[in-house]
Amino acid sequence: MTDKADHKCRQAISRLHRQHPNAKMIVTGCYAQLKPKEIASIEGVDLVLGANEKFSIQNYLSNNHPETKGEIVRGDILKVKDFKPSVSFDDRTRYFLKVQDGCDYYCTYCTIPLARGHSRSGTIAETVETAREAIRAGAREIVLTGVNTGEFGKRTGETFIGLLKALDNIDADVRYRISSVEPNLLTDEIIQFVADSRHIMPHFHIPLQSGTNEILRLMKRRYTVELFAEKMATIKRILPDAFIGVDVIVGVRGETDELFEQSFEFIQSLDFSQLHVFTYSERANTKMLEIEHNVPVKERKRRSERLHELSEEKTAAFYASQTGKKASVLWEAKKNGEMMHGFTENYVRVERPYDKKRVNTAETVTLGDWNEDKTALKAI
Repeated sequence: MTDKADHKCRQAISRLHRQHPNAKMIVTGCYAQLKPKEIASIEGVDLVLGANEKFSIQNYLSNNHPETKGEIVRGDILKVKDFKPSVSFDDRTRYFLKVQDGCDYYCTYCTIPLARGHSRSGTIAETVETAREAIRAGAREIVLTGVNTGEFGKRTGETFIGLLKALDNIDADVRYRISSVEPNLLTDEIIQFVADSRHIMPHFHIPLQSGTNEILRLMKRRYTVELFAEKMATIKRILPDAFIGVDVIVGVRGETDELFEQSFEFIQSLDFSQLHVFTYSERANTKMLEIEHNVPVKERKRRSERLHELSEEKTAAFYASQTGKKASVLWEAKKNGEMMHGFTENYVRVERPYDKKRVNTAETVTLGDWNEDKTALKAI
């Protein structure tokens, strides 16, 4: 959670209340877990539920529940040990399978452990059955999500690679994507398994956060830039066409001009496909607030813009490297004007004229040039 995200949540709550003044409003999630009183004070909020209490939301919708405005029901998330895998979806093609929750890392800039609790997951058997349910419901692509996905099985004696193998063994026409794995948890075994897999796509999302060891130490990250570069090189050696997304946080306390330039040069040297750039904002109850050097907001924005420009250059280069190649595209249901879109196995966005019969089907195409607004390659 960031201050910007908090602000957007408050705006959404106020907007919904204006649009539906007589509706019962319940707010839950990370923001509710961290700042319940702040939310409860917003006009229109009837009930604030903590991150774990949201799973019992139906109990609070009953007629027997007291109608107390701004009521707060929030337990100690750090005591929660239970976890059940769950599925959500935004269309009938791509489903999101939550395989893990919580985090034990306590990075100095982050409040996730306070909002989501300790790392926990279900068993492989439970998670595979939930995936099967999604496939029976029509899922053609399933994204494996979590707060610290690579820690799957930490408290059950199982492993993330074990989960990947079990999912890969499901006899179904389905793709899997791994949403994000910490570089210290992305083993060479996992990378090789993805390369050999029938169903897991050559698509990696890896948080870097900073391109210098000095800042990584201030952040309390559990790897070095040398390890990160090694993981990137291994992926590209085994899967040269793999899509690699990289998370970066810019403007954290302690990031001097010199350290930012070092970080930028390191990031620039990497063979990635896209950057996800997050501008640092101060969060209460984090250790980073103890670091004296503070980057001015204007400078944070400037650094963010530079990294966004670098990301655009890298994405353009990656897409250019795919032009002319044959690829399997899974077409999605959403219609954009007269066009439809889908993604290749290695996450290249492709477009073609809309054809209802192709929705939720995979088609082998040749990748052409950019479309007019450079948001996708044309299918030939």
